[in-house]
Amino acid sequence: MPHRHLTDLSKWRFAALGGALLVLAVAAIWWVSQRSSPPRYITAGLTRGTVERRITATGTVNPVLTIIIGSYVSGVISSMSCDYNTRVRKGQLCANIDARPYQAALDQAEGQLMRDQAQLKGARVDLERYRDSLARNALAQQTYDDQLALVHQLEGSVKLDQGAAEAARVNLEYTRITSPVDGTVVARNITIGQTVAASFQTPTLFLIATDLTKMEVDTNVSESDVGAVKQGDPARFTVEAYTDRSFQGSVVQVRQAPQTLQNVVTYDVVVGVDNTGLLLLPGMTATVAIVTSSRADVLRLPDQALRYQPSGVQARPGAAPRAPVPTPGVPGAGQPSQVWVLRDGKAVAIAIRTGLDDDTYSEVVSGDLQPEDRVIIGEQRGAPSSRPGTFRFGL
Repeated sequence: MPHRHLTDLSKWRFAALGGALLVLAVAAIWWVSQRSSPPRYITAGLTRGTVERRITATGTVNPVLTIIIGSYVSGVISSMSCDYNTRVRKGQLCANIDARPYQAALDQAEGQLMRDQAQLKGARVDLERYRDSLARNALAQQTYDDQLALVHQLEGSVKLDQGAAEAARVNLEYTRITSPVDGTVVARNITIGQTVAASFQTPTLFLIATDLTKMEVDTNVSESDVGAVKQGDPARFTVEAYTDRSFQGSVVQVRQAPQTLQNVVTYDVVVGVDNTGLLLLPGMTATVAIVTSSRADVLRLPDQALRYQPSGVQARPGAAPRAPVPTPGVPGAGQPSQVWVLRDGKAVAIAIRTGLDDDTYSEVVSGDLQPEDRVIIGEQRGAPSSRPGTFRFGL
């Protein structure tokens, strides 16, 4: 019995070893067949078009110039003739502050002025009479000097009264809130009956935009990108109100005033835009793309082609690139690169030089590429079967 048990165990061992060898053989045959099968290339065509390098930022639409109308005096709003979207002219009355306290102050100052002027007039008449008496030695010199001092004192009082009356008149005029410019009211912060307190700081009553047909977008550009932005760069932006429409503008100013937002240093880049149609409203949020470099009507290829490297493909080398062709705005002769082109069913390596890159397409400055060439951007290995093959892209 022990001998028979050892024989059965040996049979099982040989059977397991044979199965393992069979699995390895099948795997080796499959691997060799897969390695020997030619890859199927995924290609993309060359195109002619525009290559743009852009900086993306967010900003807020604002009028070019906004005037703040405040109040110099305190009081109760007694009337109001301007509201949101009101078109106003320079000098137009927008609101009135109750003028009765200031009218009373003016009347009091003018009354005091009139009283002191009357006293001054009488004192001057007395001074002339004292001068005649002094000339006849009928009056003491001290009496004349006292009268002369009284005249000077009253002249000073009249000056003070005139200043007080003028200040009261100015304060009374300030109760009329008028527009200093032509424009449109974009904000109103008061209502009739509201008390305006101007004791410590000037309250804002109205905001007036001088011209809503010209707007600007204040964007926040990070310090890593602001070096590429310059005045005059074209810009495009969209707003949530018109998602299917793009607005055109240009950079009018790069303000040298840093702002720190969430530990990121940003700079305000102002984009000017024409708003003749009055579609853009103050306060809209804009997504802006500032074009810092652009090449129009150039030969371009997908960036995936520059990143693709074939696996296990023995390709014949392509021809050497032609002499570099200078491209305006591109420093030097471009960056040396290599792409793979499908020619006569074979992958061919082509040396090229690239120029501007917008992260989607790269400009082809020189190289043995033809407009009809198909560049390889990926490959698929394995024969077609019920299960998909293995894809490999140049990512």
